[in-house]
Amino acid sequence: MEVLEKELLQASVGKVLRNEPLANHTTMKIGGPADLLVEPSSLDNLKKTMAIITANGAKWRAIGRGSNLLVSDKGIEGVVVKLGNGIDHLEVDGEKVLVGGGYSLIKLATVLSKQGLSGLEFAGGIPGSVGGAVYMNAGAHGSDMSSILERALILFEDGRLEWLTNEKLEFSYRHSILQTKRPGVCVEAELHLKAGVRDEIVSSMQKNKDYRRETQPWNYPCAGSIFRNPLPDYAGNLIEKAGLKGYSVGGAQISNQHANFIVNTGQATAADVLNLIEHVKTTIREKFGVNMQTEVEIVGR
Repeated sequence: MEVLEKELLQASVGKVLRNEPLANHTTMKIGGPADLLVEPSSLDNLKKTMAIITANGAKWRAIGRGSNLLVSDKGIEGVVVKLGNGIDHLEVDGEKVLVGGGYSLIKLATVLSKQGLSGLEFAGGIPGSVGGAVYMNAGAHGSDMSSILERALILFEDGRLEWLTNEKLEFSYRHSILQTKRPGVCVEAELHLKAGVRDEIVSSMQKNKDYRRETQPWNYPCAGSIFRNPLPDYAGNLIEKAGLKGYSVGGAQISNQHANFIVNTGQATAADVLNLIEHVKTTIREKFGVNMQTEVEIVGR
């Protein structure tokens, strides 16, 4: 790592931190250290970063705003590439939007609604980055990213960058090809929205944002929805019917406000959260015969 760190610093790619606690970079405030954390200061510097990582044969993974992520207490081996400041550009040309993967999804929904562009109202209360939203086809209120995305610039495991169309991303419920068949990270997205009545769009987005604020526990560190909805049922409904609201393991607790959220009440560890997830899975399987699948991404050593 010392050689790699030195090369990255010499190339002035951006922020380079050794043994950086990932609890500082996740919304759940949980996670051990990354051997190296790099936050490239531009798309060009991201390309340089990946070239250096690839040349050194180092392990790596990318993160955004850390909102759908549970990182192991032992951290992540190799390099964590954070897509944030520098990969958060925004260009609006009529109904076409080109946005960096590190751009805040909530901020994007707010900015575009004020410009009278419709299509992202559903995202008004979804934390995280544009790149993460494309990766998992984030959605709410009957819509998702697949409904507005034209194409995305993807960073693949071998360091290559390639544009993939909506069709090639093979979107489905909370899923894209980037999670399975072609692991990769969205670093830039081209969206197509529709011009509409500004006040109506802003009002609709605000209602969605208010609903999430009223029904979800964002006053505690959390990672968003923990389980995928076992359609046609809902994860939160099953967990609540099982009597698990408020159930805790260590510092991790099933929210009393929304049962599909696990909150960090203060000193929760990743082990606490994982044990709580397993307890929920076992309980729901025994009571209802349903196999629960996690929506949150679990990574690290």
